[in-house]
Amino acid sequence: MSIAVLSDYRAVTNTQAPNAPIITAVPTQTEARGFALYVGIDETTAAAAGVSLAQLVQALRETVANLVPAAQQETYAAVALAPKGIGGKNIDVVRTALHDPRSLNRLVEDNKNDSAAKGIVIDVTRHRVFTDGTNADFTFKEFELLNYLIQNEGETITRRELIDAVWADDTEETPNDRTIDVHVRRLRAKIAGYEDIIRTVRGGGYRFDRHPDVLVEA
Repeated sequence: MSIAVLSDYRAVTNTQAPNAPIITAVPTQTEARGFALYVGIDETTAAAAGVSLAQLVQALRETVANLVPAAQQETYAAVALAPKGIGGKNIDVVRTALHDPRSLNRLVEDNKNDSAAKGIVIDVTRHRVFTDGTNADFTFKEFELLNYLIQNEGETITRRELIDAVWADDTEETPNDRTIDVHVRRLRAKIAGYEDIIRTVRGGGYRFDRHPDVLVEA
């Protein structure tokens, strides 16, 4: 059974064989070259019915081969895997794993909608910070400062260490302890409601502890 990304198709009545629908491609000027059958069944559900996924796959392959022997050499089956406990509908996991474009688009939209419930999202790749789904518009230094604290989770980082780490290559600015305090105050203001993710350690500096409202996306 060929697993591939295909265009949308619709079944229409075959006037020559009323009981056998045919597949008409959309848009026009295309032709059907195969099909993808997405089956959302996990091993537990299959076992409850007295079969395994391997048996189901083999049975479907045999059905295709019996109906169209010539197709036997052009069939391919793939099992979609997902991390345990990820949740969601089986069929959505399958479609996403096999790169169904409509499913991927929906997944992106779902992630955007879900981001509002995630609190702080640190996008390391794009150097962005999102608060309840909204870009917090961090400056480069603000992002580097927060990111450095997160990378050293649980440790109290002195102002001097932050200067050496974040301003190491800066030849235009001469930072001091007050510079760090100003940047921390500004970035806290930009994540209003989650300011406590950066803790002030009296006489020590600043610290980031593991926090349920913070998601780091590398």
